[in-house]
Amino acid sequence: MEGLKVDLPYPSVEGIGEDLRSVRIISPAYADRGSEMTAILQYTFQTFVFGGKGLERYAKTLEQIAIAEMEHLDILGSLLFELGALPVFTSRPPRRFDFYSTAAVSYAQDARKMLQGDIRGEKEAIRTYERMIDTLTNERVAAIIERIVLDEKLHLETLEKLLAEYESGKTN
Repeated sequence: MEGLKVDLPYPSVEGIGEDLRSVRIISPAYADRGSEMTAILQYTFQTFVFGGKGLERYAKTLEQIAIAEMEHLDILGSLLFELGALPVFTSRPPRRFDFYSTAAVSYAQDARKMLQGDIRGEKEAIRTYERMIDTLTNERVAAIIERIVLDEKLHLETLEKLLAEYESGKTN
């Protein structure tokens, strides 16, 4: 899978074993309001909006970020399963209620507002993941989350550059 990500492999989730404490810690990153699922949907929506505005390079960049977030979702889903939880789209797997809602997806259409919102979202994702790392006692799970953080920092840096470009009028 391609996408905008750091050129380092992700640690394997294989054979981690049941750890319901880790499930409780990482599950919000899977399918809660500020989750990878929300990021995927938001970046996908924005890809269409930027493309419709003739800002193809912006659209392509957001598409590449969305693809990286899809890989994160895949990793987290596999990790939840390995840790002993069925990766249903809820805020707290394995509960089969509180299903994921698209209510947290921003449908802003102004380019500046979209990029500013994305920057806020990436900053919050980084803070959330860093809190998870501080709380996790399972070193293998923490290593996976640490690797995802590297991508999120790259996304933040990329979005900040796009916003600066946009604000300076250099959109080509």
